[in-house]
Amino acid sequence: MNCYAWLSLLLTLSHLWPCLPSMQNHNTHKMNHPFATLQRVKRGWVWSQFFVLEEQILTEPLCVGQLKSDSDKHDGTFKYILTGDGAGSIFTIDEYTGTIHVTQKLDREEKPFYTLRAQAINRNTQLPVEPESEFIIKVQDINDQEPKFLDGPYEATVPEMSPEGTSVIQVTATDRDDPAYGNSARLLYSILQGQPYFSVEPKTGVIRISSQMDRETKEQYFVIIQAKDMVGQMGGFSGTTTVTINLSDINDNKPIFQQKFYYMNISEAAPVGSTIGKIMAEDSDIGENAAMNYVIEGQESLVFDIITNNETQEGIVILKERVDFESKRRYSIRVKAINRQMDDHFMKEGPFEDTTIIKISVEDADEPPVFTSQNYVMEIAEGATNGSFVGAITARDPDNANSPIRYSIVHSTYLKRLFSINAHSGTIIINKLLDRETAAWHNITVTATEMRNPEQVSEVTVYVQVLDVNDHAPEFPKHYEIYVCENTRSGQLIQTISAVDKDDSVEGHHFYFTLAREATNNSNFTVRDNQGRKKKNVLQIK
Repeated sequence: MNCYAWLSLLLTLSHLWPCLPSMQNHNTHKMNHPFATLQRVKRGWVWSQFFVLEEQILTEPLCVGQLKSDSDKHDGTFKYILTGDGAGSIFTIDEYTGTIHVTQKLDREEKPFYTLRAQAINRNTQLPVEPESEFIIKVQDINDQEPKFLDGPYEATVPEMSPEGTSVIQVTATDRDDPAYGNSARLLYSILQGQPYFSVEPKTGVIRISSQMDRETKEQYFVIIQAKDMVGQMGGFSGTTTVTINLSDINDNKPIFQQKFYYMNISEAAPVGSTIGKIMAEDSDIGENAAMNYVIEGQESLVFDIITNNETQEGIVILKERVDFESKRRYSIRVKAINRQMDDHFMKEGPFEDTTIIKISVEDADEPPVFTSQNYVMEIAEGATNGSFVGAITARDPDNANSPIRYSIVHSTYLKRLFSINAHSGTIIINKLLDRETAAWHNITVTATEMRNPEQVSEVTVYVQVLDVNDHAPEFPKHYEIYVCENTRSGQLIQTISAVDKDDSVEGHHFYFTLAREATNNSNFTVRDNQGRKKKNVLQIK
């Protein structure tokens, strides 16, 4: 017979004890139980605290105890009456002896005690011989409830590489058995699954880390915790719950390039901003801990740049400055990947970065001709004869093919009438006389075309300045019409005159004014020549 059976038998005997005659004495009111009630009025009631063991399967009513008045002479004149919780249904009383019986199985977890009232009357007079008194029948607990984790299943998160002893979560089980009686509700926690990484404190249910864990190896653990009553002794009940423990990431891994060398190509014709290729360093961390920046080291950063795609963490290599196949055909650039966020603890182990080399080959492209100058400025004197030399332009094929160049004047029929260019040498001559006073400058657009690939064409502007020649006489800007009063004095100023010249002069024109030869000998007027400076030439009375 196990301990549980012995305990049940002893409890049953103790509950039946009040039914035995040897226990019917007047000292049974001395009790310590909190539900115990004893009142003594006049001669008084006599009873003990009543207990009923829960979960008893009854084939017939079970004696709980006896109520009696110490004035009862057992001659049948006393009648005992029971009222209150369950009176007449759950509990019955022998009206002659006061013996109380329970008629059905009770559950302490549903109702731990019953409050009843007892009364004794005289059968002949129907008058009370004892005042009505209240008493309690307590339902005695047995270990019939298993521990339950009402808040389970649980889930918790803890940073990876946390030190041993770190608290993860606390789990709590409840047991509906009576915590004030025996060990039925006294629980001990143990771990059934999750070792050696986790442990649980037996009394508190606090789960702690027993061994450091790496999220990159395993990021989720399923732990099973058991709670057992009877302080873990044999024969007790138990309950379990699961705890899902997730490891959160910390930055404990550096980015690593999978290749020591990357190879890319770029055409020399590619414009600035062109994407050359992509590289990627792998980081076992996740989220912000895996975010990285790429950096080009050295002088090559002037020609190339690298940016980070924040979604894929790829490094995108782009062209920062045009490259030339004929000048430099290969580049070797050193690229570094650096974590954006650093963990102070792991930084002590070294920098969180890695380096690789990118080999970039420049591919030849058929480029258009290149002029020796961005623009040309030429001069020719006006009045030069047809076929006079103006100047020459030169362009070359920058490619190794070194294609011959053909020159031509474009965009203007008018200019083509004035100028012509030798298609092979680039020599420009005039086709007709030029007049500076009509146009002092001519802007000519000249093209250079590769003869082997006519699609490769370049343009340049030629500015032709027509130099002045003194081919115009001075002119009066207007016709002067002068009126003189008859009493005008000799030597009096009557008009200022000036002249203009269509020709150009660097220092400015100097004009000399005199009276015409036919008016010199017989004239009443004279001209004072100021030689074209400060003062104007004046006409005055002689």
